[in-house]
Amino acid sequence: MKRILLATVALAALGSASALAADLPQRPEYKAPMMVPAPVATWTGCYIGGNIGGAFGNASASTLGGEVSGDNSGFAGGGQIGCDYQFSGGFVIGARELLDYTSNSTSGTFPVGAFGGLPAVANFNNQWFDTLTARLGYAVVPNVLFYFQGGAAWAHTSTNVGVTFAGVQYGGQTSNTTTGWTIGGGVEWMFAPHWSTFLEGNYMDFGSKSGTVVTPAGFCAGAGCPITAKATETTVLVGVNYHFF
Repeated sequence: MKRILLATVALAALGSASALAADLPQRPEYKAPMMVPAPVATWTGCYIGGNIGGAFGNASASTLGGEVSGDNSGFAGGGQIGCDYQFSGGFVIGARELLDYTSNSTSGTFPVGAFGGLPAVANFNNQWFDTLTARLGYAVVPNVLFYFQGGAAWAHTSTNVGVTFAGVQYGGQTSNTTTGWTIGGGVEWMFAPHWSTFLEGNYMDFGSKSGTVVTPAGFCAGAGCPITAKATETTVLVGVNYHFF
């Protein structure tokens, strides 16, 4: 009888412990957070931005009796707008318009005899340049693009030639917008969604233009002395673009 009673008490105690354990709050189950894959950078879309850098030019003026040339350097800064299309993996094609103002200027003295022995100087200035280029690039990693570009270039340049005769300076000027060509390349890094920065170098050749220097007497009297001016420029630019995807 004792054994039956002890067994009954033990079963009742076990049942109470099980019921108490069932009533206790359950330990929460841990789940690893869902990992959302980072968006893959794409270069397809249009953009707008600004740039700043240096412009390094060479200008020359020549006449029948000689030539003068000079190197110059200055500030360059402005803005750009363009569109790109990414295809076949990492290849990118696009077009861009860039307009920069510059502070380039230099001067030089013609050799003796260029204007019949009269002292003569030339002053060169470049106020701005504009390029319209096509570019081809390859994204070595999704957000880093190496590219080459080339196309048309325009610039407003002026060449002033002053010839001194009898203590008075006479001269002529060629000043207009000239058309040329450009080629260059660079690297662009998309450092945040919609934002990229670039570093590039470009070479521009603006061709030649003609003018005339006339003095009241001497070698350049009458029809005057013809002059031909040429200008080239190299730029190193860093800039930022905002992309519309």
